Amino acid sequence: MSLDYRRLGSTGTKVSELCFGTWRFGRESSGVLETSKKEAHDLLDAFDAHGGNFIDTANVYGNPNGRSEAWIGDWLAEKDREDYVVASKVYFGFDEDNPNGSGLSRTHIRNQIEGTLDRLDTDYLDLYYIHRWDEETPIEETLKTLNGLVEEGKVNYLGASTMAAWQLTKALWKSDVEGLERFEVTQPLFHAGYYEDVKDYLDVCGDQGLAVCPYSPLAGGFLTGKYERADPDDPEKVVAPDGSRGSFDERFDRFYLSERGWEVLDAVRTVADEVDASPAQVALRWLMDYRDATVVPIVGARTREQLDENVGAADVDLSDDQYDRIMDARYAEEGRLHGH
Repeated sequence: MSLDYRRLGSTGTKVSELCFGTWRFGRESSGVLETSKKEAHDLLDAFDAHGGNFIDTANVYGNPNGRSEAWIGDWLAEKDREDYVVASKVYFGFDEDNPNGSGLSRTHIRNQIEGTLDRLDTDYLDLYYIHRWDEETPIEETLKTLNGLVEEGKVNYLGASTMAAWQLTKALWKSDVEGLERFEVTQPLFHAGYYEDVKDYLDVCGDQGLAVCPYSPLAGGFLTGKYERADPDDPEKVVAPDGSRGSFDERFDRFYLSERGWEVLDAVRTVADEVDASPAQVALRWLMDYRDATVVPIVGARTREQLDENVGAADVDLSDDQYDRIMDARYAEEGRLHGH
């Protein structure tokens, strides 16, 4: 299996049709290390072998902060840096003792870009996201600071993670009227069971030619099909395999379990049987086939086997009917969304 490449939105840069997310690198959950350094490097090697060139991280990934970036930097040191498209992020608190240690002020962004570049052992980032919208910093200050990073060659493109559609629109407008570099890539929560919730946001991306790199494209593992419903009257009652995210992550039921999700999962499972693929592959292919914008899902994996399965989505073909059935599964017969 080998990944194809697609343009990153309106830019001239080409990325693999799946992005590899590294938020698990060095992360501890309930005292358990999710991905060790050796495992991280093995996964990066596997992604590379499949033709993957798009790697996503953030300054706060890992325990302590920055560990994910540092491990990626160690791996990149043995590679040709120009062969990879590396993305990181800024916003969340990096230094809790520093009153300027979070947000999107000029001070925090300038401090954080240097640390990120140092840990990644690189002179530049291909893509730099704002991790969230900062209510306390004028967007003009943030955009002018980011524009300076592009002019200095420290960053090639700008991206925006989770925010409201109106906030994204405001930022794009400010960039236009001020003659500043604009956001070219977005990173919302988006999966097959979560379309209508971000439709306005996706419409902005499609209209403005922005690439969409959704996180949690498999709904935290829910759309892999490994979970079973435990109570037909309560969508948040689930049978979760030992060691799965749903078995130890307290946010799992709140974030991903809903009547809508079970309906979509049933449709995904049915289509998976029809095309001889796994539910995870179908759910990813559904995103990759999104009709109104370039969508490059960010996949995470604990093992090579999981990564191989995810990459297999590149070989799946969905008909228009199969795509529509997954979309339509979100709605009850009277045309309203199934409740959360």
